[in-house]
Amino acid sequence: MSYDIDLKYPDGTIAKVGRHSEGGTYVLGGASEASLNITWNYAPFYYKHIDGEFGIRWLYGKTGLETKEVLRIAVEELGAKQYRDYWAPTPGNAGFALSILLMWAKQHPEAVWSGN
Repeated sequence: MSYDIDLKYPDGTIAKVGRHSEGGTYVLGGASEASLNITWNYAPFYYKHIDGEFGIRWLYGKTGLETKEVLRIAVEELGAKQYRDYWAPTPGNAGFALSILLMWAKQHPEAVWSGN
């Protein structure tokens, strides 16, 4: 299982960002849309550092502006140093994924998070 998280504008278009290939699944050669697949393995960190009831889903329906401070604090607490195994539930892996979301939230403060 995983989270598919997008940062979208009210018209439904996904915000454009720099080419990236992070996440549990990704487009070969990278993508330039603010869309990230994050493994469920990191969920305990998100319940602890984002929201105790909703975890990372707390972001859904909120703007980049509304979420950037929570994301910043979570990244600060977790760190962003990736472990060699993406799937390993480490603080750094969880924080690295959030650091990407934080960057996008800063770039597109009016866009809204959505996901499954």
